[in-house]
Amino acid sequence: MVPIDRAELTAAMDGLREELSTGPDPDRTRVLTRWIGTAQLGLGNHDEARTFLRWSLELAITSGNVRAIVATGLNFGDAHRYAGDIETAETFYRSAMDTARGQCPELLDFALQHFGKHLMERGDLTGARTHLQEALRLRITKGNTELVESTQAALDRVDALVGNAVVAPDEWSREWTTWLQAHTTVSDPTRWHDDLTAVRGAVQSLAVHQRVQPRHLWDQPFPTELVAAMAAEAEQVLAADGYRHNGKRNAAVGDAANRFAARVDLAAIVARSTGLDVEQPHTGVYIGYTEGQFLDFHLEEAGFGEANLIICLARTRRAGTAKASTTVFISAAGYLECDLDTGCGVVFDGALTPHGRTRLGVGESVTLISLGFRARDRERRVLTNLPPVPA
Repeated sequence: MVPIDRAELTAAMDGLREELSTGPDPDRTRVLTRWIGTAQLGLGNHDEARTFLRWSLELAITSGNVRAIVATGLNFGDAHRYAGDIETAETFYRSAMDTARGQCPELLDFALQHFGKHLMERGDLTGARTHLQEALRLRITKGNTELVESTQAALDRVDALVGNAVVAPDEWSREWTTWLQAHTTVSDPTRWHDDLTAVRGAVQSLAVHQRVQPRHLWDQPFPTELVAAMAAEAEQVLAADGYRHNGKRNAAVGDAANRFAARVDLAAIVARSTGLDVEQPHTGVYIGYTEGQFLDFHLEEAGFGEANLIICLARTRRAGTAKASTTVFISAAGYLECDLDTGCGVVFDGALTPHGRTRLGVGESVTLISLGFRARDRERRVLTNLPPVPA
C-alpha cells in the first residue's frame, strides 16, 4: 500500500482520531479504528496499525458482525505481513478465509486474493496461483470488471515469476516434506526400522546444515501460572478462531503468550540450550491436537526461524494407556521421540530437522505453543547450498 498523498492521508487520519476521541458508539468506534489502522498501514506505521486493527477486530467479534470480522481480519493479516511477521499474518488470512467460506461467501474472493498475494510474496507460486484462480472465478461470476482486472494482474505477476523462478527455501522445504511423507510416516512406528536405511542418508545431508540440535528442555523453570494462563487462552482461541492445518488446529497467540514472553527470557534459554545466540521470539502459534490426530514428518518453512521452541501447555491421557503421543524427530542417528509433559519443552531447528507428532490415542489431547526465534547473526538466517531433495 502506497499513499498517493501522505500529507492528505495523515490529515484525514488526524480527523478520524479526533472523532474517535469523542467516544462514539461501539459500531462507529469499530469503523473508525479500522480506518485509522488501515491509514497507519499505508503510512508504514506497522505497530500503530496493528494496535488499531486489533481494537477494531475485537469490537467486530464482540458484536458478531461477520462481514467486519472477515474484512478486518484481512487488514490485520496485512499489518503483520507488512511488518514481516509472516506466520501470524497467515494465521489471520486463513481464519478470514475459513469464516468467509462458512458464513460470508460474498467476501471469499477478497480473502482468497489477500492470501494468494501473500503466498506469491513468500515464493509459493503454486499455492498463490490456486487461490488467485479461485478468486478470479468468483469475481467473474460477480461481474465486477475492476475486481476481475485486479486478480488477473496478480495472476499475470505469478506467471512472470514462475518463468524466472529458482527454487526458493520455502519451496525447497515443501519438496522435502513431500519426499519424507512418501518414505516414512509418524502414524505407523512399526515402519520406522524398515524405513531408516533409506531415510537416514537423506537426513544426514540435512543435519550438516542444522543450526540447532533437538534438545528436550524438561528442567526449565517456566512459571506454572503463566503456563496455565496460556493453556486457558489457547483453549479459548482454538475453539473460537482456530483453523485446521495439517490435521490439527492452529490459532494466533494472544495476551497470555505475550505476558509469558515478557516475563521469561526465552532467548537466553534457547541460547544456553543450543549455543545459538537468538533474538526474543518473533512469532508464535497455539496448536491443539485431539484424539486420533497426528502431524506427519515435515520441515518448517525457513521464515519461522532458525530455532523453534515447543512448550506443552496442557495434556490429557487415559489412565493406564501404554503408549502416549510424542513429538518425534528424524536425526542422522534415527528416530527420536520426545514425550512432553505440561511445562516442558523441546528446542530444534524446524527448517532442517524432520519432525512430527505421533497419533493421539483414545481420550488423549495435547495443547502446545510453538515459538520461532531468529539468529542475531543475520548470516545464520540465510540457507545456502541446500542439499537437493532425493530423487
